[in-house]
Order: sequence, then structure tokens, then C-alpha cells
Amino acid sequence: MADKVNLLDFDVDGLIDWLAARGEKPFRAKQVVRWIHRFGVSDFDQMTDVAKKLRATLAEEAVVSCPQPIRDAESSDGTRKWLIDVGNGNAVESVFIPESNRGTLCISSQAGCALDCSFCSTGKQGFNRNLSAGEIIGQLWLANRLLGATADGERVISNVVMMGMGEPLANLDNVVTALKLMLDDHAYGLSRRRVTVSTSGIVPAMDRLREACPVALAVSLHAPNDKLRDELVPINQKYPLKELLAACNRYLTAAPRDFVTFEYVMLDGINDADSHARELISIAREVPCKYNLIPFNPFPNSPYRRTPAERIRRFAGILQDAGLVATTRKTRGDDVDAACGQLAGQVLDKTRRTQTIQPASTLRS
Repeated sequence: MADKVNLLDFDVDGLIDWLAARGEKPFRAKQVVRWIHRFGVSDFDQMTDVAKKLRATLAEEAVVSCPQPIRDAESSDGTRKWLIDVGNGNAVESVFIPESNRGTLCISSQAGCALDCSFCSTGKQGFNRNLSAGEIIGQLWLANRLLGATADGERVISNVVMMGMGEPLANLDNVVTALKLMLDDHAYGLSRRRVTVSTSGIVPAMDRLREACPVALAVSLHAPNDKLRDELVPINQKYPLKELLAACNRYLTAAPRDFVTFEYVMLDGINDADSHARELISIAREVPCKYNLIPFNPFPNSPYRRTPAERIRRFAGILQDAGLVATTRKTRGDDVDAACGQLAGQVLDKTRRTQTIQPASTLRS
């Protein structure tokens, strides 16, 4: 298998080029992509409308190989989390969140994260490597199979958010390949409005994403001013708020939604004062946005506490009274460490913040 290409690493255009080098016409790539992603087929012999000669070529030179789950945990609220092996002692996590009107899959883009946001358990364990395009889209491919997607196209996953382990825009090329498959009608056929990329604010990559594959955008804001954001989200020291907000406005010129979602984790006594809410009102005058307030999910050795529920309600009320959309995220899956900020898995840290493999999150099978 080592010398075979993984077809999950190709979007349609990439597969067209790979097959063209073998004398095949472009429509063959669309056929193969449809079998792999719409129907979930990994056995080339099952691709019945693909020419036998091509099936033989694929069997000789290619595989459809997605990373495999190590653990499968289901929360009391129905949230389902998979710990997925990506080799060399590393694991990433995917989380499926069922709701009455949608099914959202949260997928990872890196093994760990190098950005080291101070309130995020994933960032605290360090960083190993970027995931390949096949490892990213493979999480969606695998989840569809495990959740019972059918060959006639019935799906339980209606939305995908790139909010799992890692900073998606630090792995932009592979993320864009995966995004194109999510959107392609021959593959998953998701609307651009139903696919969201979350970033901590890597400004040049935001501009590249706007040009390459604009989808809905969420920005991990978490502080309303540079002084506090420098502490909570260190990438702000390189791309401060003025540059970030300008990049958001540029992104909206091509985005499928006419607003940016600003994610804001609520930290008791740190960023939850009335004055902080008023600063967020000022930011909303610069960028069309809505605020998603996220109750902090504690993890071992964290210096932070969750803002009390009544304070979150007051904070949201200040924003809403100013005419802004401000929602509070319902905490889901925290009993299997699947809530926001709790995606930890196992990562061999190459950032030298730690010297050993971090222990896996506590999961219930």
C-alpha cells in the first residue's frame, strides 16, 4: 500500500489530472469520485459503471484509505466522538452533534495545534503535523459510514465545521482540497453556507481562502482589544485586531454569508465584564457579524473558570440590546470531552512545549 496513491487525497480536478496521465477522460474522474464519496465505496470492483480496464488500473495503483477510529464514544446528549489514529502515535478527534434540524460534524485539520491559545486544552498539548487532504475528508467519509449513510444518498450530516483539532488556515492547501470535495455535487454536495472554517486569525491565509474556496467564516475572537487578545490568542501579536477586522471585511466580499461569526469563549473575570461587551459592540460597527458566546469548558491545570450562567446572560443581553445577534452555545458532549476546547487526543509534540506523548482524553466506549 505504501507505493499506492490514496484517492481521498484528490478533489475532482486533481483526480482528472491523475487519470489523464493514464489516458483517461475527465468524466471518469467524476464517476470515481461519486462512487467514493457519495456512495462510500472503497472496493474498485463495486464501481460497476467504471470500465474494467480502469478498475484494474485503480486496483494496481491506488487505494481508498481513511484513518481508522481507535475509540468511539457517545455522550448522554447524543453527541458522538471518534478518536482517530493518524499514525506514529498520533490521534485526532472528530465530533458529530445531532440536532432536530441538522447534523453537524466537527473535523480536525492538524494533529495538535501550534497556536497555544491559553484557554484551549488542544493547544496545550503541542503540535505534530498537518493532516493530509485524505485524512481531513476521510473524517467525513468515515463518519458517513459509521452513522449509516445509505447508497441512495441519504445523509445525517448536513453541516461541516472545521473547528476540531488544529488551525485550518495553517494547513490551507490540504483544507481547500477537502473543502472542494465537500462542496462538489459529485461528492458530498454541501452548500457553502453549511460548511464553516474557523480561524484564530491568520490574515494572509484568510485572503487566500477567499480566493480559493470561500465558505462560511468563523473567527476565534475571545477578546475585544489587542492587550487582552495578545494574552489569550497569541497569533494576535502578529495579526492584531485592526488587520484581522480588515481581513474579515475583505472576506465578506466573496463569502456565502453576509456576516462573520465571532466566537467568544467566556472566561470568569477575564473577558466577561460589561465593558468588554461594549467594546464588542464597537467591533460590530466595523464588521458585519454575529457573536457566538461559548461557556468555557474546564480542563486539568487550566487557570480559568467558566463565567457563571447569569453573567453570560447579562453579557449577551448587552449585545442584544444594541441590536446585535448574540447566541450562547449549548455545551454538548462534555461528558466525553467532546465540547469546545476539549479536543485533545494524542499528539507527539514537535513544538517542544512537552517532551512526551500526551495521554488520550478520557473516553467511554
